[in-house]
Order: sequence, then structure tokens, then C-alpha cells
Amino acid sequence: MAEKKKMPLRQKIRLFVQVAFTALSNGYIKGFAEGKIYKGPIKYACVPGLNCYSCPGALGGCPIGSLQATLTSRQFSFSLYALGFITVFGTLFGRLICGFLCPFGLLQDLLFKIPFVKKLRSLPGERFLRFIRYVILAVFVIILPMCIADMVGVGDPWFCKYICPVGTLEGGIPLVLLNKAMRSAIGFLYTWKVTILIVTIVFSILIYRPFCRYICPLGAIYGLFNKISFHRYRIDEEKCTKCGVCQKACKLDIPVYEKPDSIDCIRCGACKDACAKGAITDAIDIKKLAKRL
Repeated sequence: MAEKKKMPLRQKIRLFVQVAFTALSNGYIKGFAEGKIYKGPIKYACVPGLNCYSCPGALGGCPIGSLQATLTSRQFSFSLYALGFITVFGTLFGRLICGFLCPFGLLQDLLFKIPFVKKLRSLPGERFLRFIRYVILAVFVIILPMCIADMVGVGDPWFCKYICPVGTLEGGIPLVLLNKAMRSAIGFLYTWKVTILIVTIVFSILIYRPFCRYICPLGAIYGLFNKISFHRYRIDEEKCTKCGVCQKACKLDIPVYEKPDSIDCIRCGACKDACAKGAITDAIDIKKLAKRL
């Protein structure tokens, strides 16, 4: 019987951070007990990852949900807050947020661990599929909420309402289960959203993080910061032999030796664990920086 590989320390730390942040950002136990959404003062603050405002346990707002809600707001400062929040976190961390601080990212990681006959590295038309998230960002997060508004000038949160499976999992299903009154209001839209969630779950077992790869508009934004963010990867050309081991270790199939700052990289560190030469490092060496300080 083949010996089971031990999880590298870096991955253990990452898993701990993911679980801890998920529990922290959704730690309003009273909300789950009463089937109500927390609406206290800290709910006005955003969390870095994609986390539904309507989750009974959510203590903060979702950056994408907040952005949609404020794009047509007459209080322009709120729109600037949402954009500023995403910009600050993107500048500091890039898509490291996706790898460490996104509850739905954690769920996809766990689903991919479920054994299956054959796991997929990619889907047909992968390069095209990865740009769908930018279409969703432009159309459903920005254009439609800004251009189509109701009688009082407020636009619909199109992405959250019609696409996002995170809202269904964290908000829609728990609230329906906990509130009898809401069960009678279930209609086509709820069925549609549950279907999207089921499809996402099934594909998450087959291929690593399909929602992050093809759909997530927040990941699309953070990915644009990967090349300039405070935290990014660097390839030591003297050590790198271009053996491709880093790409084999990467579940997103990124040729890290060629594109260390790919817009798809979630900074999970699997490539760094796999590189025997130690050719992949952080652009800013934290240890050296600490010694200088």
C-alpha cells in the first residue's frame, strides 16, 4: 500500500488560516439560532473575500455586494469606500486573498479532496473560459447595476441575485431552512440559484476551484493586482531549471517558472513546496526585511 503523503507545513498553516477566517467572519451564532441576518455596526465593513451579506452568521459585508449596492447610490462616498477597500487589499495581497481568506475558496478546496475516478487539470477551451469572469465583472457587477435602476434610482445586485452560488449556500438555503415564512416564497429564482450551486459543487469535485477560475468577479479584480501587489512571487533564474515541477504541483496548472505573477495564481504556495531548488521566493523577503528593521 502506497504511503500517504504528508501535508507540507505551509499547507497546514494555510488550511488553519482558511478555517479560522471562515469561522471568524461568520461567527454570529445568534443569527443561525434565530434565522436572522446580523445588522449591527460592523456589518457596514467589508471582509476581504467573497462572503454573503445575507448569511445569518456574517459579521461583515461582501466587497462585490457592496460595490453593486453603491454604484447607483446617491451617496457617492460609499461607492468610493467599496472600490477603495478592494484596491487596498488588492495592492497589498493580490489573489492571496482568494487562497487564504475566502470561505467559498475553502469549500472548493475541501470538495476537490473528495476522491473521484479522474480529476481534471482543465476544461476544453480553458483559456477562453478563464476570461468569462471578466465579462461577468463588467456586465453583471458594473454595467447592469448602473444602467438598469428601479423607480427610486436603485439598481439590482445582478451578480448576487442571479449568479452567485455563495449567496445561495451561505444565505439563501440557511434562511429558507430557518424561516417558515420564507419557504412559501420559494420560486423559480431560488430553484435557478440552487441549480447553479449544485453544478458548482459537482464541478468542484472534478476540477480545482471552478468558481474561482471561471466565474468569480472578485478574484478577477484581485488577479489584476498580482503583478504589482506587495506580496508576489519571484523566480531566481540562477536556481530555476525550468523543469516544470512547479506547474505539475499547481492545481490551477500555471507555468509558475514563466508566469510567477499570473492573474490566476491564488498564492497557495504549492509550487514553492514542490521546488527542490528553492527557486520560487517572495519578491519581498520578510525575514531579510525584519533583520534590517
